[in-house]
Amino acid sequence: MPRIAPIAWEDLDEAARRRMAEGMATGMYTTSLPLQIVAHSPVALQGMDEAYKAVFGRAAVGSRIIELMRLRSAQLGECAPCSASRKDGSITDDDVACLVDPERTGADRREQMAVRLVDLMATDHHAVDAEFLRRLAEIFTVEEIVEITWYAGNLVGGHRFLHVLDALGTGAPVVGAVPA
Repeated sequence: MPRIAPIAWEDLDEAARRRMAEGMATGMYTTSLPLQIVAHSPVALQGMDEAYKAVFGRAAVGSRIIELMRLRSAQLGECAPCSASRKDGSITDDDVACLVDPERTGADRREQMAVRLVDLMATDHHAVDAEFLRRLAEIFTVEEIVEITWYAGNLVGGHRFLHVLDALGTGAPVVGAVPA
């Protein structure tokens, strides 16, 4: 059980159930459990859902780069379920295995740089400096740079958020548990 007890499906309000069901139907979400925890705050649930909807299947950089970024963030956050799910059919197990060092794979330069951005946002955001942005500008439009930088920040923060909640954990809830 996660650190914060999830709200039972039948106890969710209609808006929360609708958000989750719609996301599951489109493949945006593979499980509702983390969302059932976030639903304790309708504001947080809406923000999380709307942020993901903003890029899911709509990103200027394309769904493959977005998915590679998401998967790399999941690896860095040590989230096995997120690492195992695929939201873009072009992603292979070899693609995922090589995210640790995308320069050694068949990944193109745009994919390599987007994954590198996630690495830096997670480990040394100060390294995303003027020179790094210039290198991004060689292969991405300004719109795409803003998009992938915003998304990288959301990914890194989101995976850390879900880790703190131990959203897919097996221990007893620390807070929010229904008394026996």
